[in-house]
Amino acid sequence: MAPIFYSAFFLVPALALVGFAMEGMWLWVAPAVVFGLIPLAELILPAPTENPDDDDAGNRLNDWRYDAIIYTAVPVQTAVVVTFLVWLVSSDPSGAAYWGGVLSAGICCGALGINIGHELGHRTSKVDQWLAKYLLSTSLYAHFFIEHNRGHHVRVATDDDPATSRRGEWLQAFWVRSVVGGWLSAWELEKKRLNRRKMSAFHWRNEMLQLQVIQLVGFLSIGLIFGVSAMLGFLAAAVVGALLLETVNYLEHYGLLRTQDDRGRWSRVEPAHSWNSNCMLGRLLLFELTRHSDHHANPRRPYPVLRHFDQAPQLPTGYPGMIVVALFPPLFFALMDSRLDAHLGASPADALPIS
Repeated sequence: MAPIFYSAFFLVPALALVGFAMEGMWLWVAPAVVFGLIPLAELILPAPTENPDDDDAGNRLNDWRYDAIIYTAVPVQTAVVVTFLVWLVSSDPSGAAYWGGVLSAGICCGALGINIGHELGHRTSKVDQWLAKYLLSTSLYAHFFIEHNRGHHVRVATDDDPATSRRGEWLQAFWVRSVVGGWLSAWELEKKRLNRRKMSAFHWRNEMLQLQVIQLVGFLSIGLIFGVSAMLGFLAAAVVGALLLETVNYLEHYGLLRTQDDRGRWSRVEPAHSWNSNCMLGRLLLFELTRHSDHHANPRRPYPVLRHFDQAPQLPTGYPGMIVVALFPPLFFALMDSRLDAHLGASPADALPIS
């Protein structure tokens, strides 16, 4: 997995930009490839489980090209958003053309904005963290930086985590619970942090407040520069990006709970507490996000050295295909519940209920 292979992520924004330039049915090429062609390809392509050895991992960590390819997402995502807004103004699309453009831009908001913002948000550099917040803001989801790092990673696979989906929970119900719960959790985390410093929750150092104000200013600026229709189009694309993130959250932790001891303390996060996928295209396009089990067990591990673990439960296919399946809950449950039971070593009657 040399650095050049991860340049596959350019496929998605390139298709979106071609759609904005060519218009017509070209606007639907990006959604068709991401949720049609790629899922079909992942059904037949190999899903290798090999891990880098110590020497190879060390070489990857010292190879600047792995970081360089990540940073290119910043100007590329910016170009997609600006081109999308210009297209909305210049073409004034409607009907199928409008929604094809919204989906194309929204897929980029999720795959580039949120996903790469997630990768950078786990790093300690202030520059990386600032870039993470900027990328997340292209989906109006900058609060994810707070909630994901300080909330989700602490509470994952527990009933207290809004981003952990429960057995039998429909995706559409999970969207509401996770979106609302995650936003409120970010506020609560900042409130507690400021209270420990004897500061008001509405102090200017409240990072959640800062992020909301910055996003609001940016959102209103789009309306002033490009017009109300472009502002609403951007909002629609941002919602698509955010719901793609939440659908991925749904897949990654479906039905998995850590155990509690007699004092109510949760067990340590292990690879067994996240669903994993080794499908090659998803790994390349999403910068190894699909090796999610290792990510949760070792949150600071950069994407090029994330590993497969045999004890991690495996999704039936890659993320793009599973996103489509999750939209149809009965089909999703038919595929996943037996795998969940097998992973838990329990019969259906003993499996974890909705709580």
